[in-house]
Amino acid sequence: MIPEVFISYSHDNDEHKEWVLQLATRLRSNGVDVILDRWNIKLGSNLAAFMEKGLTKAHRVICICSEKYVEKANNGTGGAGYEKQIISAEYLQDQNKDWVIPLIKNNKTNKKVPTFLAGRQYIDFCDPNLYETKYEELLRDILDEPVLPIPPIGKNPFENIKNFSKQKFIPQNEKYFSPAVQGQVTFDYSNNNGRYCIGQDELMFELCFSKASNERIHIYNDSESVDNIALVKDCLEIKQIVDARIYDNSSRVRTPKIGQIVILQNINGFYSALKILVIKDDTRGDQNDEVSFEYVIQTNGTPFFS
Repeated sequence: MIPEVFISYSHDNDEHKEWVLQLATRLRSNGVDVILDRWNIKLGSNLAAFMEKGLTKAHRVICICSEKYVEKANNGTGGAGYEKQIISAEYLQDQNKDWVIPLIKNNKTNKKVPTFLAGRQYIDFCDPNLYETKYEELLRDILDEPVLPIPPIGKNPFENIKNFSKQKFIPQNEKYFSPAVQGQVTFDYSNNNGRYCIGQDELMFELCFSKASNERIHIYNDSESVDNIALVKDCLEIKQIVDARIYDNSSRVRTPKIGQIVILQNINGFYSALKILVIKDDTRGDQNDEVSFEYVIQTNGTPFFS
């Protein structure tokens, strides 16, 4: 079933109206039946009837909470004030309803949403650099296509001794394996074909290293468990990475220098981040080939490390 979405907003200025129009147009192109005043109201139309009919028939309502919209809704003026009355009446019947999606735009005040939407989870479109990420989040919510669907409940592996004995927590060669989801590793990349595994099961990443110098090292996406790799140039710490998807993962190999971070995504869709700490090269005065790095595996399936 195609979802119907009513967009409630205030006509702050021409730029704001055009932004709303572009959002509505893109949503329609992505399978959402958007009800918008600029499309559905003709000269001589009853505005109150349009608002009431549109709100009552819509599956979801997007309230674009600009500063002016919040002010009008709280004061009960204009279309925002009238629509607030209709939405508030619906919420009186069901407080747990997720009917309304508050969307923050052009709002730098502390009051991000009107009083009647206080406590509701909102989505913030104020940062244009995050538009694509926020748009995907909005679209997935409307179409009920979450980034990480709830997985089925499996069997308890510890139900009995027989099942427990089948579990393999440590691989045969644990020297080149760190099953933890975060930690720090040092190993000789001239051994084991330059391969080292972090994580386990669906969270496993088999890393592939080769020599570049004592300041840089090559990392590949050649293993079967790794789908792609990207180099982070705008963050010094893993926790500063807001969205791992924004980095270019089009190449087979990346060559980070000491202090840089690489992002990997495995075949199960999980992300990991590695920060190179130390590189040693036995052709440049060091006794051994060696790399040290710290890593974090994002276990919740999202690309967000911050």
